[in-house]
Amino acid sequence: MSEANQTSQKLDKYNESFSFKENKSYLKISFERIAFIFFVFFILAVIFSSKVILLSIKKIPEIKKVTKKDNFRSSILDKDGNILAKSVPIINLGINPNLVINKEKLLISLNLIFPEKNFRKEMYGKKFFYVKKKISPKKLEQVLLLGDKSFIQEDSIARVYPNGNLFSHVIGQIDNDNNGISGIEKTFDYELTTSKEPLKLTLDKDLQYLIKEELLKSKNIFQNVGSAAILMDINDGNILSMISLPDFDLNKREKITDKKYINRATKGVYEFGSVFKTFTLAAGLHYNVVEPDTEFKDLKKRITCAGNSISEYDDKIPSDLTAEEILIRSGNIGSVRIAEKVGIENYNEFLQNIGIISDLKFDIQEVGSTQLGRWGKCKLATVAFGHGIATTLLQLSKAYSIISNGGYDITPTLIKKKKFKKQRILKENLSETINPILRKIVSTKEGTASFANVKGYEIGGKTGTADQPSEGGYSKKKVNTFASVFPVSDPKFVLAVMLDEPKANREFVYHYRDGRYPYKGNWRNTAGWTTVWVTGQIIDKIGPILATKY
Repeated sequence: MSEANQTSQKLDKYNESFSFKENKSYLKISFERIAFIFFVFFILAVIFSSKVILLSIKKIPEIKKVTKKDNFRSSILDKDGNILAKSVPIINLGINPNLVINKEKLLISLNLIFPEKNFRKEMYGKKFFYVKKKISPKKLEQVLLLGDKSFIQEDSIARVYPNGNLFSHVIGQIDNDNNGISGIEKTFDYELTTSKEPLKLTLDKDLQYLIKEELLKSKNIFQNVGSAAILMDINDGNILSMISLPDFDLNKREKITDKKYINRATKGVYEFGSVFKTFTLAAGLHYNVVEPDTEFKDLKKRITCAGNSISEYDDKIPSDLTAEEILIRSGNIGSVRIAEKVGIENYNEFLQNIGIISDLKFDIQEVGSTQLGRWGKCKLATVAFGHGIATTLLQLSKAYSIISNGGYDITPTLIKKKKFKKQRILKENLSETINPILRKIVSTKEGTASFANVKGYEIGGKTGTADQPSEGGYSKKKVNTFASVFPVSDPKFVLAVMLDEPKANREFVYHYRDGRYPYKGNWRNTAGWTTVWVTGQIIDKIGPILATKY
């Protein structure tokens, strides 16, 4: 055998001994293992992803989802359709700190968006808190761009009051559960939450604004702690404006507990002083015990009753006066003499009829009750000139309306109603007798209200200056009031204005309406020098509106 053949045989034997044979069983086992491992990882991925999704959409159980239907209240409008209260959709933004991945990073971001707030305490101490209620669209967009899944949006409806403070005491407030707790919101809570029709009031936004502005100016001049004003149609009782200061912003929904925020127009009761002398003369005329020209001779400057002294506020008042002159000059002693002629029983009945000492049903529940005490000889004497009896500015406005409108009963109202049947409760022609006398109080030099003699409006009225009661007697604090009626020749409106604790301003310059030289240095803290001045300024502003609209 050749050498080449031998070499070839050796190679064949070598290849035969080292040849590769495919192991099909091994490949099958490896594939099953890989598939199993992949399946396990797939299941874990699905579980983990599902957990993340569930956590990202999970809502806090304490959060109540509020819908428009749940929280809806009808709008409140003024007489011209201007919105005074309205429900609008809002978004409240909350957060669940348990879902925050990096709290410190989120706190920094929130501080940049809401620099006025510090959320650290809530972030580390609560399960849920509101970041911002009624959040603006711009702020909401900034928050959403953070991309944090812990934020929760709550759709809700908010009560907004476009005029802020302007109607605060009238409209009143609601609580966080959408329940009316004061004012119109409380009295008409059922109607506002069950009807889609707006509630229309008798108030006029323009008149309300102008009157409030003048009352605010009076505070700067006379430093009074509060004030109130009511403008009412004397023929139907519709209230066109009702203001009490200080007031508050309804949009802040704050709990008001300070007594200085009392509704001085309806809830506060005051001894109004000489404005009651109009009732005394009117009662005398009604019961036919006096006429305007009935003479009272030798009127004393001072009398006593049960040991208490009653004196004239001005010693210059003549001792001989007619019944009409007693009212024009605001005589105390003369008023007592007229009341004695009327008698306790008749005077009590008269005050009942005109609404001074009778319960008054009104459209808001914040209404005070008259404080009188027991009738007697001395009580009759003090009530005759407005002391010893405390009532509300609302009741005062009603009484002046009845005396001036022909003697017809009216019910003050804030709600537009259908016409009612008029009923005369006072003597016919009484208004025709009393109104010209009220005009003389404003238009003559003997009267006490010349600062309200605004040209073109025929204003009549009566001033009232009273010391405020204190323990054991009276303090030096005043309540100055002016109840006005205009135009006297065809009475349409009553405007009652009250200043609570005004002070005399010796630096203030009074400009007389009749062209007299301006006066400075007044030391008198009486209604004629405070409230009458304010009333004149008010009628200057609102007169053109009343003349054209009413």
